[in-house]
Amino acid sequence: MTAHPAEQPRAHASSEAPRAIETVFRIESPRLIAGVARIVRDVGIAEELAQDALVAALEQWPETGVPDNPGAWLMTTAKRRAIDLVRRRERYARKLEEMGRDRDLEAAPLGINERGEVADPDDIDDDLLRLVFTACHPVLSAEARIALTLRLLGGLTTAEIARAMLVPEATVAQRIVRAKRTLAAKGVAFEVPYGAEREARLGSVLEVIYLIFNEGYAATAGDDWLRPSLCEDALRLARVLAGLMPREPEVHGLAALLELQASRTAARTGPGGEPVLLADQDRRRWNRPLIRRGFAALARARSAGPGAPGPYALQAAIAACHANAPSYEDTDWPQIATLYGLLAARTPSPVIELNRAVAVSMASGPAEALPLVDALAAEPALKGYHLLPSVRGDLLTRLGRVEEARAEFERAAGLTRNERERELLRGRAASCGPPCGPPGV
Repeated sequence: MTAHPAEQPRAHASSEAPRAIETVFRIESPRLIAGVARIVRDVGIAEELAQDALVAALEQWPETGVPDNPGAWLMTTAKRRAIDLVRRRERYARKLEEMGRDRDLEAAPLGINERGEVADPDDIDDDLLRLVFTACHPVLSAEARIALTLRLLGGLTTAEIARAMLVPEATVAQRIVRAKRTLAAKGVAFEVPYGAEREARLGSVLEVIYLIFNEGYAATAGDDWLRPSLCEDALRLARVLAGLMPREPEVHGLAALLELQASRTAARTGPGGEPVLLADQDRRRWNRPLIRRGFAALARARSAGPGAPGPYALQAAIAACHANAPSYEDTDWPQIATLYGLLAARTPSPVIELNRAVAVSMASGPAEALPLVDALAAEPALKGYHLLPSVRGDLLTRLGRVEEARAEFERAAGLTRNERERELLRGRAASCGPPCGPPGV
């Protein structure tokens, strides 16, 4: 049982409070913002009120001690301030009637009982789901959705997001502020949509989580090949979403994909941070618990709904083929090529076709795959895409056309913005060494 804020026990030394407050707030801030946003209907104001609760904790906890249930304390404080704000608004009575929220502002405020505890955890989950759909609303640009999602749901600071995305802190701050203003100006409802709108919005939510993970898994620019913290943030979001939407196959498909991809993280870099490609990875370093979680999520995706698997479930099935293989040579490449064909039919993309060509090269030989890669050279979407010449260089190396391969690797090195990858490709150009492996591995 947790006392009211003014009655918290002095159970912990005051010197421990600041560290405890920071930890608790990072964990609880998404739920705080979600719970408050249900009252004020504005994620920007909700975040400010959550910050106000943090300030109150910083002022009180060093003196009173960290409460037994710090999350409930913060939620109580934030929601009470939200209620006070709503009551001060003009035309409050009319708005209250329109929104049908009379019962939400009774003496036991919005899911918090008289002891300051969360009365109904399911309400919190519902609020969190609303926040996910709001932060990832298609009315925002992809960059704004990613920044806002990392801020509101990932609990990252503006500085942390800026470092992760390799952009100035001021740029991230601007994106977040504009995103909040856009949501308010467009009157985006704080709700989970249904029917066709829900399907469209869910695609946006999954895409944002997928993009965050990909940026951590193979950084597009900078000095590091991996950014594990971004992968962890995306994986956490995918797990939360899977828990909130257990009947959505593609939610489990995305969770499965990220679990399986994340399982290889430790093996994807060498001692100096250099990339280690799939063919050269020590599979003993792959994380078996994550692989088991990925298989379980993939099974849930397959059983959650009828019909053909969606794009994320198909990608997860491809990742599962790699996870099942005892070695690179023993991988079921024909099955992977088939899955890429299904994926290309479901979501046509020249990048998917490039991946399929690599799988074909492993299943049937480089001579079969080279025409497929050459046919992609005219694709506008692949103009400047460094993995196209990289894959072509690999195929030419395996065909013994060494000089042509060297030129392709040099071209690929000139196109990538990631320094680690540039070093790798320059090494390939110098030696035309072992196969480069499928894109994105």
